Amino acid sequence: MTAYDAIVLAGGAAKRLGGADKPAVRVGGRALLDRVLATCTDAATTVVVGGRRPTTRAVTWTREVPQGGGPLAALDAGVRHTGAERVLVLSADLPFLGESTVEALLAAAGRPDRDGALCVDQDGRDQPLVAVYRAEPLRRELALLATEHGGLAGLPLRLLTHELDLARVEAGPLASFDCDTWEDIAAARARIREHGTVLDEWITAVKNELGIELDVDTGVLLDLARDAAHGVARPAAPLTTFLVGYAAAKASSGGGGPEAVAEAARKAAALALRWADEAETP
Repeated sequence: MTAYDAIVLAGGAAKRLGGADKPAVRVGGRALLDRVLATCTDAATTVVVGGRRPTTRAVTWTREVPQGGGPLAALDAGVRHTGAERVLVLSADLPFLGESTVEALLAAAGRPDRDGALCVDQDGRDQPLVAVYRAEPLRRELALLATEHGGLAGLPLRLLTHELDLARVEAGPLASFDCDTWEDIAAARARIREHGTVLDEWITAVKNELGIELDVDTGVLLDLARDAAHGVARPAAPLTTFLVGYAAAKASSGGGGPEAVAEAARKAAALALRWADEAETP
């Protein structure tokens, strides 16, 4: 992964949400800000521009001058705390942004003849707050704009992007979906609960809540739960998966790696099948 810093813009008045603290609004049980922060965990430095609030991982906090001065003023405040050659810039209201989009932007911004790369939505619109900028031209253009206009407060982002040579990255249909209204929030919450994604979203939320960084094969655990429920009794399913997790944690000295989980699940599944065989044997 290319070395980079990240800036997340988490200010704004959220007028279309009635002044609610938008970065703290929960979608899928997680604050919007935490969902965005989860996509850039390997950033060398992560700066959040906005009011301090609880987050699931450590970040550097700062505020734009003046407060409420808009995205360019916030971006200028954030970039002052970065030192990497590339800067990932994100808004704090992107519930479906994924690591794959961040990786694609970093790759596209790696070309030496470009000043960075930004995401393009399904309608062909540039998304300058889902982007990676090279730090040197970003700082240069911010300084020039501040000199030309006597400051950055209230200036639109297009003044910056028009001066930079940026690659365009077409991401998935939801990568740049942002939550500006309560209708957007409701749509995001409903989509997360769709059948094809609800388990992944739930597992991610649980790991986030418990502070667990562990990739496991959910199919293995679901098969184990099925075998325990059918071969023993329905309540055996959750109890068995709990014991598998406990055994895996002990086997790996508290780390609970994927291999330990898989081995414990294999043993428990074999036991459930033996249990079922006994019941069927005359």
